[in-house]
Amino acid sequence: MKAIQILGDISSPKVNTNYSMPEPTPRNSEVLVRVHAAGVTGDEILWPEPYAAPSRIPGHDISGVISAFGPDYSGPLKHGQEVYAMIAADRGEGQADYVICLADEVTPKPTSISHEEAAALPIPILTAWEGLIDHGALKAGMRVLVTGASGAVGTFAVQFATQLAGAHVIALASSKNHELLRQLGAHEVLDYNASSWKSQVTDVDLVFDTVGGDVLIKSWETVKDDGAIVTVGDPAPSWAFGRGRAVESIDHPKVRHMHFILTPNAERMQQASDMIDAGTVKVLAVETFPFHKAEEAWAFARQRSRNGKVVIKFAEAENSQSSHK
Repeated sequence: MKAIQILGDISSPKVNTNYSMPEPTPRNSEVLVRVHAAGVTGDEILWPEPYAAPSRIPGHDISGVISAFGPDYSGPLKHGQEVYAMIAADRGEGQADYVICLADEVTPKPTSISHEEAAALPIPILTAWEGLIDHGALKAGMRVLVTGASGAVGTFAVQFATQLAGAHVIALASSKNHELLRQLGAHEVLDYNASSWKSQVTDVDLVFDTVGGDVLIKSWETVKDDGAIVTVGDPAPSWAFGRGRAVESIDHPKVRHMHFILTPNAERMQQASDMIDAGTVKVLAVETFPFHKAEEAWAFARQRSRNGKVVIKFAEAENSQSSHK
């Protein structure tokens, strides 16, 4: 099978295309998916996981069809069924013709969208949902600040906060994306390039931060004394993973704060599928690259000012979006 590999090391990575990788075989209750499209998370090239994998194949977001099952599988999925999946952070290997998934990573894809569009969704959907609901304890009527609101994760955070809880959402993003964010449900939109943005935000119950760095630091000034800050900023703050106390918490001792790495959740992806097919949640714009342009796809995915989510096509899929031939 053909697959993408990340060769070298983190200091000098190289995106490589390989046309002669062995096809995996599902064992136990594993699920083998024939990949039609795989999403690219540009920062993954700086994660340790691809370099620890013997195959060196990256990728966690996929959309495709069920090709085979391990002998012990007894779930509801069927051979040939269209699915999408988020492969756990410690495994990956989704950017290939075939990939092994666990049963709780796979769910039927939304029927109203293409494989390319579906492949862009799992990580953003699950990150936004887990951050808001599990870690942010989102409740009706909350004031929620979403930073990086026009990004892949932020886009869904804005939609889920308004639709799942009727929250008052304040979106922080570049001014060029403000109208889109209003259409997605944001009640207030602020320009992160404006130095005064933090002075315009007060009494926030929950900050959902997707940016990190200086934006995360400034967001401490916007949250209530008993509020919460949840961040998925990359790189992670110095206090993440139990490595100490946030300096800002000295002045805000009651503010709950955490950084997290998402976990697969097929049930939530199915709920999101239902919302997408019902037309209540809008999906991301995608930039599709063919397999032989994988290096260009990864370079584009690492551009901070790009529009849309980058997807690599492995098999023909109908209803293709913006593409690079």
